[in-house]
Amino acid sequence: MCGIVGLFLKDPKLEGELGAMLASMLCVMTDRGPDSAGFAVYGSGAKEKVKLSLRAAASYDFEALASGLSLPAAGLPGLAVRGTHAIVEIPAAREAAVRAFLKERHPEVAIVGTGERMEIFKEVGLPASVAQTFGLSGMRGTHGIGHTRMATESAVTTAGAHPFSTGADQCLVHNGSLSNHNALRRALKREGIAIETDNDSEVAAGYLTWRMRQGASLGQALEAGLNDLDGFFTFVVGTENGFGVLRDPIACKPAVMAETDQYVAFGSEYRALVDLPGIAKARVFEPEPATVYFWERAQ
Repeated sequence: MCGIVGLFLKDPKLEGELGAMLASMLCVMTDRGPDSAGFAVYGSGAKEKVKLSLRAAASYDFEALASGLSLPAAGLPGLAVRGTHAIVEIPAAREAAVRAFLKERHPEVAIVGTGERMEIFKEVGLPASVAQTFGLSGMRGTHGIGHTRMATESAVTTAGAHPFSTGADQCLVHNGSLSNHNALRRALKREGIAIETDNDSEVAAGYLTWRMRQGASLGQALEAGLNDLDGFFTFVVGTENGFGVLRDPIACKPAVMAETDQYVAFGSEYRALVDLPGIAKARVFEPEPATVYFWERAQ
């Protein structure tokens, strides 16, 4: 079944409350997906720097890993450890080298996302537990998306939890089920797109990545998915500057949005939105099927 949420802040005064608002929305969706949960938050970033969202086993020594990544010209990379995850900030010019180093020397560490501003966290467990483990309520930023999972087609694992990265500062959460994900998985692997789990949602993320590598914008990739992705789905995608929404052509899965002068919010159900400030005066609507929506700040 799964539950997804998204929150885009128009009012900078609310940025310090983003994490608390997103945590509340996510936890309300618990009974739509108690197996695992995850979220992406878009906070501050530095030009010519990139953040790698890393995941490893409990009690992993991320500080030792960061020391091993010490760069002569830049010193130790920035490091923030939260539970089984860590955010490592490095010079953007060194990203390829660091990725290669981790793959060769530290295969036990997974890179779950990358970008100037995006940070991804996900884990097995109830949304409230996951949010507490990673300190979501205390995070600040301009926007974020989240997911609670009810596993159907694959095992309950941290690797199978959402969000899934689709590129730099981009990620996806999905509510629904794809019927052609196995065929797509094989086709994407032939195109060099790594698919690590049996989760159909990772295939959707890989599909968007492949389309964008061919030169499509994210919006164009989503539109192409209306023809290529069989099944039913609601996608919420995070970008560096905002978030987008797409429902399948028959709008099979529930979805509701609310917009005020301060924010735009998405929830699988209206009850995910009821605690947001000013919700009583919000423009509440159901996004149309087969229609790509985006809300983004000017770059």
